[in-house]
Amino acid sequence: MIKRTARRKKKAPYHFVATCGAGLENLVKEEIISFGGNDVKTTPGAVSWQGTTLQSVYRACLWSRFASRILLELKTFTTKTPDDIYQEVGTIDWSLHFSGETTFAAYATLVKTGPELNHSHFASLKIKDAIVDQFRKRTGKRPDVDVRKPGIRINLHVQGTEATLALDLSGDSLHRRGYRSSAGEAPLKETLAAAIVHLAGISPDTPAEHCLLDPMCGSATLLIEAALIYGDSAPGLQRKEFGFIHWSRHNQKLWDKLVAEAIEREDERTDIPWPAIIGYDADPKVVAVARKNVLNAGLQDKIIVKQRQLARLQPPATRGILVSNPPYGERLSEKESVKYLYRCFGRIFRNAFTGWDLGFFTANPDLADMLGVTWQDRHRLYNGPIKCRLLHAVAGGTTTYVPPVHVWQAHKPAADIPAIDFANRVYKNSQKILPWSKEQNITCFRLYDADLPEYNLSIDIYEQWIIVKEYPRPGSIDHTRAQKRFDDALQAIRTVLDTPHSTLYIQSAARNDPKNQQKKPKQEKLYEVCEAQARFLAGFTHSRDTGVFLNQRKLRGMLSKICTGRTFLHLYGNSAAATVQAAVGGATSTTTVEFSEQLLVRARANLSLNGYGGPLHACKAGNSMQWLSSGREQYGVIFIDAPTSSRHKKMVFDIHADHEELLRLAMARLAQSGVLFFSCTAQKFSLTPTLAEDFEVEEITDQITPFDFADSKHICRCFRLQHGNSELENNHVQS
Repeated sequence: MIKRTARRKKKAPYHFVATCGAGLENLVKEEIISFGGNDVKTTPGAVSWQGTTLQSVYRACLWSRFASRILLELKTFTTKTPDDIYQEVGTIDWSLHFSGETTFAAYATLVKTGPELNHSHFASLKIKDAIVDQFRKRTGKRPDVDVRKPGIRINLHVQGTEATLALDLSGDSLHRRGYRSSAGEAPLKETLAAAIVHLAGISPDTPAEHCLLDPMCGSATLLIEAALIYGDSAPGLQRKEFGFIHWSRHNQKLWDKLVAEAIEREDERTDIPWPAIIGYDADPKVVAVARKNVLNAGLQDKIIVKQRQLARLQPPATRGILVSNPPYGERLSEKESVKYLYRCFGRIFRNAFTGWDLGFFTANPDLADMLGVTWQDRHRLYNGPIKCRLLHAVAGGTTTYVPPVHVWQAHKPAADIPAIDFANRVYKNSQKILPWSKEQNITCFRLYDADLPEYNLSIDIYEQWIIVKEYPRPGSIDHTRAQKRFDDALQAIRTVLDTPHSTLYIQSAARNDPKNQQKKPKQEKLYEVCEAQARFLAGFTHSRDTGVFLNQRKLRGMLSKICTGRTFLHLYGNSAAATVQAAVGGATSTTTVEFSEQLLVRARANLSLNGYGGPLHACKAGNSMQWLSSGREQYGVIFIDAPTSSRHKKMVFDIHADHEELLRLAMARLAQSGVLFFSCTAQKFSLTPTLAEDFEVEEITDQITPFDFADSKHICRCFRLQHGNSELENNHVQS
């Protein structure tokens, strides 16, 4: 008699799901296929697959760089009420998954459900009740619920009436690698960071002679994830807990085998040549956090993090990948700063990083054109609910990008044009000023300043733009004749300088009369202009103040030189042009105090445009005198650009009556070897004599008056103050 062998029943496959951030589905799909998953499918925010063993799901928990959670699907069903959930959950034999000694927690997500099922917490309570009641009925005991650190996590997802119940095999979200002790503000999840560096071009095949550089590295998450990719390190190796550890069907032997394999793969990459992985950040505290995270990841010998402003960014290698997640700028004032930070970043990338790749992750794709580069690829990603883009570009060409420079030329006016005397004076001034400006590489200067009494106006050149400002008209002047004379002067300017209407900005005294003022647009268009190594944002339409005082150009140059290695304080900071020059000159930190919030927005934008920011370059809103009284920190250089008067209810100031108190408060905040510069435009101003009894005081107006203001009535008066016994310092300032 032939004995038949019983045919073994084919084991039903497991159904697994990997959840992920929007935009990462295809990356997770590629991973799951590489882990041995079968019948892999994607849906928004999830990737599903089948497996006859636990190997693919264990690999996903250990190796997935982009997935958030790994779930074992237990049951799908239709539900309309909480009681439906209770009944369906109760049909599962929970003793097959965990014992009554294991803690658990249930979580529910409801999407577009009906009126009877609209509270996720109540739905999760129904799951809990069904499980507890089943254990109590069968064993007389119930497992405990622990929502903080459960052994087993049960997830319910309901879309409309379709419900999926799953066991969470990952436990905590997989983005929690275990190395990040502190993330700072607005951190990237590790899974998203891994996707960014992967899509930017980092792989185990990245050439060792290349460099990965993040100039705004924050908590160093991008750098660490890049190092894990290059080092073939499993991101789950540092995790202490997974959800499957307490699962009854957990295969410890298989898991130990896969962990040993991961350690071996990591060890094989330890001694090979590595590319340089470098990060910079402007905030020293953030740098400390980043270094701690790098240490926690065990990568301190592979990753270098330093404190550095974007302005000082230079390529540390001839080729590499520049990857960055810059600030988003969610508030309007921050968005202005971010816009010009992008422009600075793009300028540096174009000029200094020829041949490098750029991976630029931003939540402001509308501002990405500020970088001035051609984007070759765009990837749609999400940082939580924020829609973002990862943009890819290559710095091409072999020449440094140089913005076009307008070259002005003066044309001798014909004898029959109106305002011929004025036209001849403008031409004469041009013959003197234009060659000087070209020789000195000065692109913003004054060409005419009320040289002829009947033409009481100024002409300022701001690169390719001309600003004509008429000074206030005396009441005795016939306004019709004055307007005709002003119009003739404008025609003469266009003739001599051959300028089109589009580059000529006019500030007529008549138009500035409150009776004639028209409503101005909400936001002023700003133009970027250069001064030495600095760049400023100038406005030509909303105010008679462009934000760049040309009569202080030489003073700003002096500040730039003397601030090297010192702390700098700018009071009545306006748009922070002097602060920018101090930072460019090497000030270790700067503080700008300005009463107007609108001007502070411009000040922060100016700093960002030049690559400076963070706590070392702070802009403070407030009354300068009150601000001086409220603190004790001392500064190496102080610059006070005092107004002649202010009648604002929160800032009443008169330079003649209040300057002594202001200067004494400021001198109390000046370091013993420091220097204070006090400037004003009040021509009849004189310092209180008692100041010279307590401090070394010298007027240096002649030293800081620019060549183009030599004959002007609108010069900047300037005084230098120091504490006593500062002869050595005085010599340094003069040099």
